[in-house]
Amino acid sequence: QVQVVESGGGLVQAGGSLRLSCAASGRIFSINSMGWYHQVPGKGRKLVAAMTLGGNTDYADSVKGRFTISRDTAKNTWYLQMNNLKPEDTGVYYCAAYVQGGLGATNSDVWGQGTQVTVSK
Repeated sequence: QVQVVESGGGLVQAGGSLRLSCAASGRIFSINSMGWYHQVPGKGRKLVAAMTLGGNTDYADSVKGRFTISRDTAKNTWYLQMNNLKPEDTGVYYCAAYVQGGLGATNSDVWGQGTQVTVSK
């Protein structure tokens, strides 16, 4: 079993910054890919940042140049640094990853519980 705990959301003024964290624990051999999703009420989750096992990254056009995904492999933790925040960035952010459990264990898609980010004008 793999558990994921998100942290770092909150209320910030437009132009401000926040850093979200996602820490995984449990039976983990490798976290092959990870990402961050943004969801607003009434809409589905949208992938805004992703990182592969090899360290390649990709971003939604709406956040390019403002958001940065990174990881600490030793801690099984990944981050989303959010700079120059805009009111339209408001919503719930979910982290996700594809985790290999290793020999005798299952591989799984895991999700964080979500964290609210509110950007005021």
